[in-house]
Amino acid sequence: MSAIHREPLTAPHRTRNDAVLALCVAMLAVVLARMGGEGIRPDHLSWTLLVAGHVPLVWRRRRPVVALLGVAACAAPYQALDYNPAPPIPATVLALYTVAATGAVRRTLLTGVAVLGLTAIGNGLVNPMEALESLEISGWIIAVLFIGIDVRYYRRYVASIVERAERAEHTREEEARRRVAEERLRIARDLHDLLAHSITLIGVQASVAAHVLTADPERLDRKAVAQALDDIAGTCRIARGELRTTLEVLRAHDTVVGVGADPAPGSVSGSVSGSVSGAEDMRGPLPGIDGLAGLAETGRVAGAKVELSVRADDIPPSVGAAAYRIVQEALTNAVRHGGREDLTVRVGLWTADGALRVSVRDDGTGGDDGTGDGVGPSDGTPGFGLIGMRERARSVGGTLDAGPGPAEGFEVTATLPLSWEDKVR
Repeated sequence: MSAIHREPLTAPHRTRNDAVLALCVAMLAVVLARMGGEGIRPDHLSWTLLVAGHVPLVWRRRRPVVALLGVAACAAPYQALDYNPAPPIPATVLALYTVAATGAVRRTLLTGVAVLGLTAIGNGLVNPMEALESLEISGWIIAVLFIGIDVRYYRRYVASIVERAERAEHTREEEARRRVAEERLRIARDLHDLLAHSITLIGVQASVAAHVLTADPERLDRKAVAQALDDIAGTCRIARGELRTTLEVLRAHDTVVGVGADPAPGSVSGSVSGSVSGAEDMRGPLPGIDGLAGLAETGRVAGAKVELSVRADDIPPSVGAAAYRIVQEALTNAVRHGGREDLTVRVGLWTADGALRVSVRDDGTGGDDGTGDGVGPSDGTPGFGLIGMRERARSVGGTLDAGPGPAEGFEVTATLPLSWEDKVR
């Protein structure tokens, strides 16, 4: 079946295989000639024509029409000299089949008409009284040609099935890679939002403690130092808990795909897509706008004056989570790059025109260099804050703008459509 399915012009070692096949067919012809039958006894001329008629079969797939002409050039005089007609038949049938199986239908039909015409003319000249035999030979020729055409179309049908299967497999692999890339970006955003926010708060609180310790050592405010250290410890506990939750989700991927099991060959796309879809089911509850009060409190602990205004109800979970992360990152950037001790950050969320509007504005001296990479004046190091916020907004079909405020400070505004989840469904 593999030989039938395979395209003959692309088969490996086709010349060698055809040479072996030609030798086998020639041996069969020799056996048929020695068995005797109708016609005169074989002589040197008949053996020469018989053997020579099988040589073109070596190149039957590369030059099928030329091979057929070569076989016919030797078989025609062999038949005309009234030798045994059976020995050349296998080579002729094989050459006719090759022409039909490797060429277009039009070429096959023209070849069949030519062969039938020459056969009828030859039999009419040699045996004018054997009209029934000519009709029988014609029937066999037509049958061989139709078998070749049928095999050719069958091969094309199998090739189309294989091509569609390969294309579908390629599409599945591309989809798996895309989903893995999206999941990696989501994890990177979550870790960035978690760690950047917590580390910024810890840094600010540690600076407060250091300032209290060095400002006036003789009149040490132990209560202020203790409060700053307690705030640092509390922030570390919260960060550790959120980081543990994130890591548990990542480790749960192994449970989905089956850690320790040997994956079946070719199962990469299935296991990858399974891990991604499993991770999506095990993310746990998403943060929402209900947690904004806690974010505002952490900003106040860090020394900023945070004014929070929320006028929004019935926000879809995915939109609420995106808004929460955007506000979290904007607050972190404001505290980190604000550059003022009396920093004021105004956070507002409201619904309008079927979308959730988010605005975070501060009156600090921090800003952006215009690249969108979250560059602040405190260290001049490019980060991923604004990139992550824009990705958060795009993940729910929204948009985000960030840049210097109209008068001072920095402003982040986002528009998140409330109908995003309905569109996804």
